[in-house]
Amino acid sequence: MSSIRVLRTFLAVAAEGSFAAAAHRVALTQAAVGQQMRTLEAEFRRPLFQRQGKSVVLSDEARALLPGVRRLVSQYDQLVASVPTPEPMAGTVHLGAIVSAVRPLIQTTVALKARHPKLDFHVSAAKSVELLARVAGGELDAAVAVRELGPAPADLVWTALYAEPMVLLTGRAVEDATPRLLLQRHPFIRFDRTQHTGQLVERTLRKLRVRPQELMELNAIESVVDLVRSGLGVSILPLLRDARWQADPRLRVIELPGAEARTIALAQRREPSNAAVVAAVVKEFHARLAP
Repeated sequence: MSSIRVLRTFLAVAAEGSFAAAAHRVALTQAAVGQQMRTLEAEFRRPLFQRQGKSVVLSDEARALLPGVRRLVSQYDQLVASVPTPEPMAGTVHLGAIVSAVRPLIQTTVALKARHPKLDFHVSAAKSVELLARVAGGELDAAVAVRELGPAPADLVWTALYAEPMVLLTGRAVEDATPRLLLQRHPFIRFDRTQHTGQLVERTLRKLRVRPQELMELNAIESVVDLVRSGLGVSILPLLRDARWQADPRLRVIELPGAEARTIALAQRREPSNAAVVAAVVKEFHARLAP
């Protein structure tokens, strides 16, 4: 019988539409996600996914199973939550987050505070570079930041939370064309190339083999979005998890097949003084991401 972890992975694949994106969400490698899903298909003795390039679509059988899997995972989470904590957590915890992750982090702390009234959370927002320096210096207990490629700094430990794919963002009135043509025809509003997200933008442009007509460079994603919404140009940005850009009547979100994704993760020191609280934050954050 599959574990709850495997069922959570199945729900992540169903929500994200690809093994790669699901891997970021459940903090596994893409190969591990694929192996878990093959095991699940073998147990149910039926195909659960239809592969379409790098994306996957649920089969009719998998869609029929989805409500039951959600119910089972939810019941397990309720069971775990119902077990009293031997020693209620207490104390002051200082957390940080990039602007786009502040809301889910605050929602996480509110839920934990409700179960552990003696916990006090202080949450601040800043750019990833500043947050990581504050974690390493002991000013913050942990922070939700953009994880760069490569090995983690020796004094920090990362826990993956979710991924945000790079997309082309245009005004709703922009003509239908390939991403490459749109980038050639319209002014380009670039996100700050000194930041990790700006470097992802640059790598995406190189992959598309296009040199856009640059209009300006800004270091705030929402400011870039406002200019695109006003029809002043186009941009390449990470698709913020809670942005709801697809529902905006003045915006178009165009997928970029094969583009990298921005990984959002929680960073903490290797030997934190309040490891139990930080672990509870990660667990609650993941629970809030569940479909």
